[in-house]
Amino acid sequence: MSNDSRRRHTDDLYDENNMEVSDEESSAVVYNKSNLNSWRNLIAFWVLGLCNNFAYVVMLSAAHDILDQEEAGSNSTSVNTSTGNLVHEVSGNDSTLLECNPIGTGAILLADILPTLVVKLTAPFYIQVIPYRIKVILVILFALGSFLLVALSQTIPLSILGVVCASISAGLGEPTFLGLSTFFDRNVISSWSSGTGGAGVLGALSYAGLTSLGVSPRTSVLIMTCVPVLMAFSYFVLLDKPDTVYGEKIDSDAEGLLSGKDKYYYGPLTWRRKLQVAKPLLYYMVPLTLVYFAEYFINQGLHEVLYFNGIWLSPKEQYRWFQVDYQIGVFISRSSVNFIKINHLWALPVLQFVNLIILLTQVLYRYIPNVWIVFAIVLFEGLLGGGAYVNTFYKMSKEIPPEIREYSLSVATISDSAGIAVAGAVAIPVHNAICSLNIHIP
Repeated sequence: MSNDSRRRHTDDLYDENNMEVSDEESSAVVYNKSNLNSWRNLIAFWVLGLCNNFAYVVMLSAAHDILDQEEAGSNSTSVNTSTGNLVHEVSGNDSTLLECNPIGTGAILLADILPTLVVKLTAPFYIQVIPYRIKVILVILFALGSFLLVALSQTIPLSILGVVCASISAGLGEPTFLGLSTFFDRNVISSWSSGTGGAGVLGALSYAGLTSLGVSPRTSVLIMTCVPVLMAFSYFVLLDKPDTVYGEKIDSDAEGLLSGKDKYYYGPLTWRRKLQVAKPLLYYMVPLTLVYFAEYFINQGLHEVLYFNGIWLSPKEQYRWFQVDYQIGVFISRSSVNFIKINHLWALPVLQFVNLIILLTQVLYRYIPNVWIVFAIVLFEGLLGGGAYVNTFYKMSKEIPPEIREYSLSVATISDSAGIAVAGAVAIPVHNAICSLNIHIP
């Protein structure tokens, strides 16, 4: 889409309120670009993205390890210490029939994503009236609480509550920091997205690495309480913030940097205005939702039954490395928007559903001859998912008028969580149906 056609599309979306983006308006919410393009802010947003998703990635894995200790004697399932998902256990590589965990990983995914989805669905209606300092403190406290609850709890309900706190923290943090990004140069969105992608890789590897070295799950989680501290440092110390956000005075070393029109800011939208703004956002949100639905249906409905027999990796190890392979793809693509920009967002869900069809038919008919081909498809799946995320929000930062940009970015965060939640719900019956078939594994 050319710049002219993109502008025409944006004007069509918001023409009712005559909100063409002028150069003056664009500068109204961005202060001093030379500072916003600085490495200081880019690094700060990368760290915020990493910390925001870190607890979400780690908590499920740690909680299940601890639950496994509390439920000693249950040998019917195993836990993937790399991703925290339950995986099927096969008695040996010579098994010819597909064997599954009685409870699919979709059930685990659904339990983990629902708190995030609830927060994101409700946040757009109140999040703008809460000062950023308070929102960030809440994100930090929920993340810290998740680590402490899972590490110190001796009961199953408290461990589960720890996972819920991690989910709430991530769910509140995403609209908070994406909303905050509207006060900075749009390149911070690339930094934020790259950091969230890095959380998938670093979170899984750090926890697996500590436990592999003999550190207990509880001690490993206690060590990770440094992550919320790092988030606090990144926001309150490292980030060079504007002086005024909705009239809130923010402690900052940036005092004196604002002058003239750069001090102008936009206030909260009315309820009526919010409803008017929400409908055009579907242009951005629907493709992202569909990408995440297909992506997480693959991850939670198919990865655990894609294994090959008689190779150098056991079925459990294959599942683990499929997840790592996927996270690498996500990290690469979420870090790529400054090099490769995708304007045709609808191409991404189409390609992701092609991946879904290929891997679903592979589970049923076993026609792919080599595991490396599956690894390549899973890597491509991660590239599409991460690419859809970062390009959607980057495109919105360019095309949405400044006065509604903060609210719009917060609303759009619902997309990925909604897709994940629906994928988890659909993956459960599909998993059960696949496992009821007498599928022979060559």
